[in-house]
Amino acid sequence: MVFGRSSRAARRPVEPVTLKILVAGGFGVGKTTLVGAVSEIKPLRTEETLSEAGRPVDNIEGVESKSTTTVAMDFGRITLREDLVLYLFGTPGQDRFWFLWDELAQGALGAVVLADTRRLEDSFAAIDYFERRGIPFTIGVNCFEGADRFPADTVRAALDVDPEVPVMMCDARDRESVKAVLVAVVEHALVRSTREREPIST
Repeated sequence: MVFGRSSRAARRPVEPVTLKILVAGGFGVGKTTLVGAVSEIKPLRTEETLSEAGRPVDNIEGVESKSTTTVAMDFGRITLREDLVLYLFGTPGQDRFWFLWDELAQGALGAVVLADTRRLEDSFAAIDYFERRGIPFTIGVNCFEGADRFPADTVRAALDVDPEVPVMMCDARDRESVKAVLVAVVEHALVRSTREREPIST
């Protein structure tokens, strides 16, 4: 009978660990596209059409052709392994919606800061936000067609991020490319968490 109970226990499905990952960056950098590329469920999107009323406060320089903006968040889900599920929360890129970031950041394991080499300065606000709050992050350089390509170390220097922060080239439209960035976020966060728990030798 003991053997039977053990067999039944062994056949129980694995209860996956769920982790929360933020996807942040400047306006029009590809956050909504990234979440949609990997989500195994229909992504929740809160996009609204850009209006004339918002033009005085919305900076669309460099993305003049963009006609919509995320006003709350994007949400998606991806199963990386049988025992690991990521919930993805895309943050709004416009300055006037940044008050939502604190709510979205609660309980987050880490973040992707999506960057565009044509507008790297748009990444500084997100980088500063996660650095101040001690949230591990990975830089994902979204390689737009026609944009100049630079080595990861050059991007790292331009963004002035620590050597331990992963900097990866990616295509926000490509599922496998995005998965690689998300795996890097999880690994980076876990390594940092382990390091912080290690006792300080005297």
